[in-house]
Amino acid sequence: MQTTRVADLPSYITFESLEKITALLQNRQVAVLVDENTKRDCYPILYKVFENAKLPKPLLIEILSGESNKTLETCTHIWYELTQNHFDRNSILINLGGGVIGDMGGFCASTYKRGIDFIQIPTTLLSQVDASVGGKLGVDFNGFKNHIGLFKIPSKVWIHTPFLKTLSQNEIRSGFAEVIKHSLIADKEEWDNLLKVEKIDDNFENQSLFWDKIVAHSVVLKANVTEADPTEKGLRKILNFGHTIGHAIESYFIEESKKENKKKNNPTPVFLHGEAIALGMIAESYFSAYLCKEIYPSQKFISENDFTVIKKYISSVFEDTIIAFRSAIQEENRVNEIIKWAKQDKKNAQNRILTCALEEIGKATFDISISEKQILECLKQI
Repeated sequence: MQTTRVADLPSYITFESLEKITALLQNRQVAVLVDENTKRDCYPILYKVFENAKLPKPLLIEILSGESNKTLETCTHIWYELTQNHFDRNSILINLGGGVIGDMGGFCASTYKRGIDFIQIPTTLLSQVDASVGGKLGVDFNGFKNHIGLFKIPSKVWIHTPFLKTLSQNEIRSGFAEVIKHSLIADKEEWDNLLKVEKIDDNFENQSLFWDKIVAHSVVLKANVTEADPTEKGLRKILNFGHTIGHAIESYFIEESKKENKKKNNPTPVFLHGEAIALGMIAESYFSAYLCKEIYPSQKFISENDFTVIKKYISSVFEDTIIAFRSAIQEENRVNEIIKWAKQDKKNAQNRILTCALEEIGKATFDISISEKQILECLKQI
């Protein structure tokens, strides 16, 4: 699968000028969901669009940033604000932020009064290339990622790449993990291009054309997959490559940090989503190259050399993440606890832990069984 033409995008995704968004907002109650970061860095840009179009000031709903706030309690706050301000079923919610804002805001809009329209304006690289495309919505529950949710395509996804100027190096790199994933599962040519990228520069002005191309390619690729399989019954599952183990790592350390970070002498690290997925991709690439043949002897998977190249590249981009992870899992029982989280993954079925594997660079397969023992071995290869 090699698709890079923006013309191939489904109608709900656009790279048009942000000013054109006003055509969707006329004669409607409008709320904008932000966190403290997008309120500071991105909302002034959007509000200027409202002012220039002489639209009424929107209701601003602010929540705290971070995966730890992606909860039903936060949803209650959002629903309360919409209710207190008498938003009707013709109203619209604009989700201005990263994956947490988009997932949770879309979920709240889709369930408020049985559903109001919503627009995603992703402001992070991660949300632009991944979270905003495909209509997956939801919140975490008891620490399990996206445990409560639904599929609903937004009225529009408005991708405005200049928002990437507001991101830190870590946030840029976190989003780049999904770019890597897209090439590994569906586009070998793009993977070969990525191998030539020696440095991920957080200076947007220096690499604006590079990021425009990267975002467009990933959006088209993911949109094609999700259009073919809207509710993840088959092909769409390849987008979960790196996520079975990656989500387990991410969720475990988020929950541990809530308990352990009070200990000033030994704080628990928290990995951004993309950082955890990068770790997961190394682990699941090892699984593909070394362990899949144990269960699927007649099926083709990537070579040991492919794994070496994948690990070397991801390690070069996420070097400090890998160092932090290796240090963190030295503590007794942490690896076993991560495995417990993998057992709660949404993809699992019939008491089997299911994951994705690479058949070759640029082609993935899904619903592959992985045992707890194999996860343990994979974690040791990071």
